Amino acid sequence: MDSLITAAARALAAGDPLGALNRVALRGDAPALALRGIAMAQLGDLARAKALLKNAARTFGPKEAMARARCVVAEAEIALVSRDLTWPTKALERARVTLEEHGDRANAAYARYLKARRLLLVGHVGEAEEALAGLEFGSLSPALRTGCELVFAGIAIRRLKASEARAALERAAAAACLVAIPGLTAEVDAVSLVLDTPAARLMAAGVVRPLLLDEIEPLLASGALVMDACRFAVRRAGKVVPLETRPVLFALARALAEAWPVGISRETLLFRAFRARHADESHRARLRVEIGRLRKALKPLAGVTATAAGFRLVPHGADTVVVLAPPVEEEHAAVLALLADGESWSSTALALALGVSQRTVQRALEQLAQERKVQSFGQARARRWMTPPVPNFPTSLLLPAPIPMG
Repeated sequence: MDSLITAAARALAAGDPLGALNRVALRGDAPALALRGIAMAQLGDLARAKALLKNAARTFGPKEAMARARCVVAEAEIALVSRDLTWPTKALERARVTLEEHGDRANAAYARYLKARRLLLVGHVGEAEEALAGLEFGSLSPALRTGCELVFAGIAIRRLKASEARAALERAAAAACLVAIPGLTAEVDAVSLVLDTPAARLMAAGVVRPLLLDEIEPLLASGALVMDACRFAVRRAGKVVPLETRPVLFALARALAEAWPVGISRETLLFRAFRARHADESHRARLRVEIGRLRKALKPLAGVTATAAGFRLVPHGADTVVVLAPPVEEEHAAVLALLADGESWSSTALALALGVSQRTVQRALEQLAQERKVQSFGQARARRWMTPPVPNFPTSLLLPAPIPMG
């Protein structure tokens, strides 16, 4: 490898894309094309970067499998940054295997990191943790260590482990200081702000107040009966009754919890569960059935007793009942939470990240656009959606993760 290529690579590693371009901007050989592509990616011209990397991968000879694999890893990072979640992840895995076989452990580790970031973005928290499990952190570069620690922080945030998140962010900040790349330091600072932003609202006995992530973990470990409206479950001291697939039952449970310690009328329950403003006998019959199902579901944690006017929640072994609600509740809050990162998303990527159909996301985006909460650019498959970051709005790191059962 000639001296200019080496110098350009070092400039990129130090976060100096302009310095790298000064050395290889006029060259058309495969290594120079690859470095130019990475430099353009760092400068934000992702379309040009993608084209350069594809050209470089084609230009490398058949015996240069490791160089082609490095191009694939760079393409995967561009896809992740541009929220192209349909990019073929199997190509990244093949590239990782190739790099490990050729002894390029640094780039193989980077491929693992990118896989973990994508898994975290689409809500596969456990798989993201597994993707990083095989890494030897002592051998990683400070920049890569920073990125991996940010993933660990994201995992801890989604699992509501504030102390673990803060520890990971402290390690990330220490590693970022060693490389002194402003963009990396800014990313650590941005994630750190999440811990100082309300992550939920506590509703108890008619009083509502915001909660930081640090306050949620001890609440869930306490003896209180918690109606978790962030993850659609009922919790008490480690015991969990998941109701995410039973929205009517959770709506009834939440209404009863908000009214506790007194009861709630049948008319109010009918409206909360079925949106029935003028209830008839069929609605009342259905309410009796659903209350019976709720009693069975909540039996380990609470009971539901009938009163003259309606029903009342009776917790077992708990002296208080609270509701843990999202900091912002509106019809399409999950879509806004993903868009709050300031990146541009396609409707396909949003659907993958939220685990819903693309048509569901498209309807949500159309309504949000009418309300001027989001904006789009491009047409057809190239259409992207974005919104400026909203102060005090939950980021994608705070979107619901699978409920920990133990």
